[in-house]
Amino acid sequence: MTVSVVLFTSDLRVHDHPPLRAALDAGDQVVPLFVRDPGVTGAGFAAPNRRAFLADCLADLDAALRHRGGRLVVRTGDPVTVVREVMSETGAREVHLAAGVSGYAARREHRLATTVREAGGQLTAHDAVITALPPGAVTPQGSDHFAVFTPYHRRWAAEQLRQPLGAPRRIRVPEEVGSEPLPARADVEDVSPGLARGGERTGRERATRWLGRRLAGYEEGHDDLAGDLTSRLSPHLHFGTLSAAELVHRARAAGGPGADAFVRQLCWRDFHHQVLAARPHTSTTDYRTRHDRWRTGPDAERDTAAWRAGRTGYPVVDAAMRQLRHEGWMHNRGRLLAASFLTKTLYVDWRVGARHFLDLLVDGDLANNQLNWQWAAGTGTDTRPGRVLNPVRQGRRLDPDGSYVRRWVPELAELTGPKVHEPWKLTGAERARYDYPEPIVELSEGLTRFRDARADV
Repeated sequence: MTVSVVLFTSDLRVHDHPPLRAALDAGDQVVPLFVRDPGVTGAGFAAPNRRAFLADCLADLDAALRHRGGRLVVRTGDPVTVVREVMSETGAREVHLAAGVSGYAARREHRLATTVREAGGQLTAHDAVITALPPGAVTPQGSDHFAVFTPYHRRWAAEQLRQPLGAPRRIRVPEEVGSEPLPARADVEDVSPGLARGGERTGRERATRWLGRRLAGYEEGHDDLAGDLTSRLSPHLHFGTLSAAELVHRARAAGGPGADAFVRQLCWRDFHHQVLAARPHTSTTDYRTRHDRWRTGPDAERDTAAWRAGRTGYPVVDAAMRQLRHEGWMHNRGRLLAASFLTKTLYVDWRVGARHFLDLLVDGDLANNQLNWQWAAGTGTDTRPGRVLNPVRQGRRLDPDGSYVRRWVPELAELTGPKVHEPWKLTGAERARYDYPEPIVELSEGLTRFRDARADV
C-alpha cells in the first residue's frame, strides 16, 4: 500500500480540492491531516469567532470524508513536526497542500519541503486553491506584482481559470493513524452571539441560494447597508469551504451585470493576495508610507475606545461597529466607513483598527483585512490616498431611510427617515429622549487635522 498526505490549511472542503485529488492519485491510501498550530495562537490570530467557525468547518469536513469512507486526522503541534511524524507512521512519501501567500505560509512551506525531502519524500504546494488565480500568475512589465487594481483586473479577467474538480467518491485512510478529538464550537468562549455556522455543506447551500436568488441584483444593491444583498460568503472563502475558482465559474455561467460585479469582488480578493505574496511585510508596515505621525495618548485612546464600542456619535459608523461585535461580520461598505473614520477623521493608526477587526471578524484574512485597511488609510494601493468619507453623507446614500442604523443602534429606533443620521440636530427636549452620545469630533475638525498632518510630510 502506498500512502500520501494532504495537509489542510485554509482549504477545508472536499469539492474542487487539487491537493486532495493529487494525494488520492498518488497513493492507495491518504491521510487527510489538519494540524492545530500553536504558532497561530501565539501570533494572536486564534480569535474566538474564527475558532468557533473553524470547529464547524472541521466537523463538516470530517463528516464529508467519513461519507466517502475516510476521516479527518487532527493533531496539535508544529505542522512540520507533525507531518514528519505521520510520514514515519505510515511510510508516506508524498505530501500535498495548498500554496499560501503570507510570510508565515511561505516559511512553513520552505520548512516542510526541507523536512519532507530529508525523509525521502516530496512536497507539492498547489496553486489556485485558496485564490481563483495564483499570485504572480499575471504581472506588469518590470514588477513582480500589480500595485493598481484596474490593470490587474483587466489582465486577471483575460486569464483562463482552471476547471473545478468534483468531490472524490472514495477515500481510504490508514487505520493505524491516530487523531485527537475534533474541536467543538461549544467549547469556545466569547463568541459573537450572531456568528454564522461554518462548514462546506453550509457554504455550498448558501452559495447556491444566493447565486440563484440574489446574484442578478448584486450590481445595483450590493452597497445597500439595510438590504443586505452581499453574498456573505467571505467566511467560507477565508476558511476555504468554498472554492474561489468554482464561484467565478458559477457566476460567469449565470452571466449579467450582477455576476460581473460579483466576479470583480473575487478579483479584488485575489489582488490583495498577490500584493501580500510579493510584499509580506505589508501585513504590518505601510505599502506606501505617508510618514504619518498618528495620534496617540489619552485623547486618541478615548476616541478609539468609543469607536470600538460603537459610541462615536455618528450613527452609521456605530451601527457598523455594533454589527461587527454581534455577528463577527460587517457589511463591506460598513468596513470602509469605519476604517475611514478611524484613520482619517480620528487620525489613528490603521494597525489599531486592523487588530480590532482581526479580533472579531470571522473572515479575518491577513491579506484582505490588512490591505483593505491600508487602502482606506491611504497607505496602500489606493490611487486617491487623500479621500475622506463623510459618514453623514455616506449614511444618507447607503442607508437612506435609516433602517440599518435603527437595527444596530436601537437607542435611535424611534427616529424616522434620514434624520436618524444626525441626531445632534434635534431640539433640546427631543434630543434628551435619546441615550446616544454627541459626536466625539466635528467632521470639519477631523478633516482639517488629517489634511494638515498629511500636508506636513
